[in-house]
Amino acid sequence: MSTSRSMTPLSVVLERLREKEYGRELIIKSEGAYFEGQPTVYQPSSLTIIKVYRFEGESDPADMSVIYAIRADDGQKGYLLNAYGTYSDQDNPFYDDFIRDVPVNEQEDL
Repeated sequence: MSTSRSMTPLSVVLERLREKEYGRELIIKSEGAYFEGQPTVYQPSSLTIIKVYRFEGESDPADMSVIYAIRADDGQKGYLLNAYGTYSDQDNPFYDDFIRDVPVNEQEDL
């Protein structure tokens, strides 16, 4: 008998975010970050993490991931998806420093 709680799948959360206009991925580069398809480059201080969703696989640590719902000061919205732990975005040398500097102000209504 399994005692684990049923978690909302990552794909369902991404669809809900898209429905609430958080459907563009945030891409982090050396000069800053931008929402896919948009020209504006943001620094961490211009963004706010408004919701964090964590996902953990029952038996495989490789299934650990996180989605950040993010809003920019100018009203643009989107998300950042990444693995966490051992499988985090280590190939992007700018990721860790950038995301640590983004302020968090979680909202329950998202």
